[in-house]
Amino acid sequence: MAQMRTPVAAVEGLFTLDADEPRLIGGRARRRGSYFFPKELAGADPACFGDEIDEVLLSRTGRLWSFTTGEYAPPAPYVIPGDAFEPYVVAAVELAEERLVVLGQVVPGVSVDDLAVGMEMELALGVLHSDDEHDYLVWKWAPVGPQNQNGSD
Repeated sequence: MAQMRTPVAAVEGLFTLDADEPRLIGGRARRRGSYFFPKELAGADPACFGDEIDEVLLSRTGRLWSFTTGEYAPPAPYVIPGDAFEPYVVAAVELAEERLVVLGQVVPGVSVDDLAVGMEMELALGVLHSDDEHDYLVWKWAPVGPQNQNGSD
């Protein structure tokens, strides 16, 4: 019988672990109303200096703003799954409510040929890598509709 692994975030504090409706965890400046992801980037905006930053759950959906294929292995915490690196698709999605653009990998099985600027996308969780005890999860983007793929590997 296979041992069950516990799902955990590959990087803590960036997203919720709700498998059905994951959400990115961002920040919102109280005075200016600006959104940030990750929340800690609020300090990089001089217009928000001294503003209170509230933790907020960001929209799960948005429109595809841009996309490309990653032809090289990114830095840690990325782990090459399997024996050799394989190119992957990266999407920039403009969140529905916040109008904030967030980058992320696209779920497995979706190629650049399946994507078009302006199409609706939704947040999904996918396994970055596993060990004997844990599946280390990251957020990924999935097309909404008939072409939607499962976000798990």
